[in-house]
Amino acid sequence: MSDSGPVELEFSRKYDLQHAEHYLKKHQDGWSRRLSNWRDQQLARRALKQAGEPRLVLDLPCGAGRFWATLAEHPGREILAADYSADMLDVARRYQGSESQGRVRTLQTSAFSIDLDDASVDCVFCMRLLHHVADVENRTTILREFHRVSRDTVILSLWVDGNYKAWRRRRLEQRREQGRNYDRNYSRNRFIIAREQVEREFHDAGFAIVGHQDFLPGYAMWRVYTLRKSDTAAGSRDE
Repeated sequence: MSDSGPVELEFSRKYDLQHAEHYLKKHQDGWSRRLSNWRDQQLARRALKQAGEPRLVLDLPCGAGRFWATLAEHPGREILAADYSADMLDVARRYQGSESQGRVRTLQTSAFSIDLDDASVDCVFCMRLLHHVADVENRTTILREFHRVSRDTVILSLWVDGNYKAWRRRRLEQRREQGRNYDRNYSRNRFIIAREQVEREFHDAGFAIVGHQDFLPGYAMWRVYTLRKSDTAAGSRDE
């Protein structure tokens, strides 16, 4: 386990039992959310293939278990599902599908200080966390923990620039800040990261990029990266 102290992001405090159950249901609420979830699962499958179909995967944060069925599609895969929120883990265990029954072990822990030994898993699977982390130092802490715990690869998603939605969001944020009624105490909890910046952070944390996939190229902010620890990487390539 890392010696670094735990860090609590402000947004993480909202995941009580009621919010966890809402989070579980919202991805099936309406055709657009179902279509978005289908695309997320597709990107996850491709990323797992890029990572060489790892056998032991740490799903962190696992949330309400949205990716468990996809992770369990590989018959020999073991899934260690972890989250900072005990309520999220409780909801995930209660509502998990038949595909993952008996395939998932759970662990309550933080991505900033993972309660596992070095090189404990083949792959860290981290969906929809890093776009909540604005501070470079905090992202670096997370990436170094992933490097410590993984024997081989990391799969992660975040918001990047260079697309229409990122341009539009930044324009809206600028207008809000320039507005007459702008509240300087307003707290944002989702952030766009420049691609060059985050890829440099990957390198500095000891990773090479195996590949990346965009949710909707040129339009959407979501990008999924597949990384490999540099000392085992044969090279890097983009999809």
